[in-house]
Amino acid sequence: MKKSFKFCPNCGHPDVHFDHQRLHCPSCDLVYYQNVATATAVLLTRGDEILFTIRNKEPQMGKLDLPGGFTDPDETAEQTCQRELNEELGITIPIENFTYFTSQPNDYLYKDIPYKTCDLAFIATFPEGEEIVLEEEEIQGIQWIKCQDVSLDEIGFHSLRKVVEMYLKLKK
Repeated sequence: MKKSFKFCPNCGHPDVHFDHQRLHCPSCDLVYYQNVATATAVLLTRGDEILFTIRNKEPQMGKLDLPGGFTDPDETAEQTCQRELNEELGITIPIENFTYFTSQPNDYLYKDIPYKTCDLAFIATFPEGEEIVLEEEEIQGIQWIKCQDVSLDEIGFHSLRKVVEMYLKLKK
């Protein structure tokens, strides 16, 4: 955060202080909290396989990911899952088909700004008859990987590695 804010965004004073998630300007007394952002990830399953996307942009470009993304204002986590699957993969899954699984904290570095997120993981079954149409700006491709063949080291974000690891233990 210090790297991101060299000056107070309110008065322009150069002596801002950042402590954990709180920025304070002693000149104008601005207090700005960088709160945790909500993001979702979907363990999309088909039999004993999980669908992974391959990231096409930083952070973690080229690494395995789960479909999902940041929650928009006034949107539920389940609506985020539905929207992101439609945007990224071109598929539609009814809201009631998403089952909450777990949450994990994550560090998301974007354009040299560190964001703390709480990644909410859901499970859904891939809908029969749906065809995947990739959002190529964000996704290089997909891989269906059998549970026993998943390599956790290939997953880009530590939070999602933990989610997948927990899911795989549950499946044994």
